[in-house]
Amino acid sequence: MEDKEIKSFKDLGLSDELIEACDKLGWKTPLKIQIQAIPPALQGKDVIGLAQTGSGKTAAFALPILHALLEDPNPFFACVLSPTRELAIQIKEQFEALGSVIKVKCAV
Repeated sequence: MEDKEIKSFKDLGLSDELIEACDKLGWKTPLKIQIQAIPPALQGKDVIGLAQTGSGKTAAFALPILHALLEDPNPFFACVLSPTRELAIQIKEQFEALGSVIKVKCAV
């Protein structure tokens, strides 16, 4: 899959609920790390990504997790580890914003 083929979050294969959440956040087109990471993650593959701060890394792993949650609803679904409490809080906020359509709750 080439980067130029993907022009929207719908092109990534995400659920309508997550596409709606991205739209509510004002995200119109996926960023490079998201284009490269989300499709293989949705296929169940392990992904390691490296990108600069502000490049969309959190959404690159959060969207596939939320997509999987939609397919298999479960009250305790994922555990995300971070090196600092501050980063954990930022990740939580991103998960809750992206998961707001499905009322996702997170704890730090």
